[in-house]
Amino acid sequence: MEKKTKIHAEEGRADLTITREFDLPVELLFKAYEEAELLEQWMGTKVLKLESRKHGSYEIETSDPKGNVVFKANGTIHGFVPNEKIIRTFEMEGGPFDVQLEFIEFERLSEDTSRLTIHNVFRSVALRDLQLSMPFEYGINMAHAKLQEIVSKLK
Repeated sequence: MEKKTKIHAEEGRADLTITREFDLPVELLFKAYEEAELLEQWMGTKVLKLESRKHGSYEIETSDPKGNVVFKANGTIHGFVPNEKIIRTFEMEGGPFDVQLEFIEFERLSEDTSRLTIHNVFRSVALRDLQLSMPFEYGINMAHAKLQEIVSKLK
């Protein structure tokens, strides 16, 4: 699988930047983050709550085939500007990570292409490095490839 989603992490910093260009209009790319049904499809997770608005919140979880919850996350949406940006916290429950702050930006490149930029801020360099030591890059590339595939059908 070609890694179209790029992760930039400078040594000694407690943040990272994720970028990906999509063959999607910015409105459809944003919709993939705004609508629970689409989010569930490309992330492969269940959306328990998604209030796509400033001061809203969200909660997601993933279960194994036997119904055991293997991943759960939640957060608060601090900024929400349609087709431009979402600012939110991200907290993975039951894991070694602390709350992260995510700045998600959507940029129109042309009528049919757009760029997604996510700037994640961690509490420490050690927590950022722990995330990078996991199959994070593989997972986000898989998810974004699925996003491209699913949302392209809405054109």
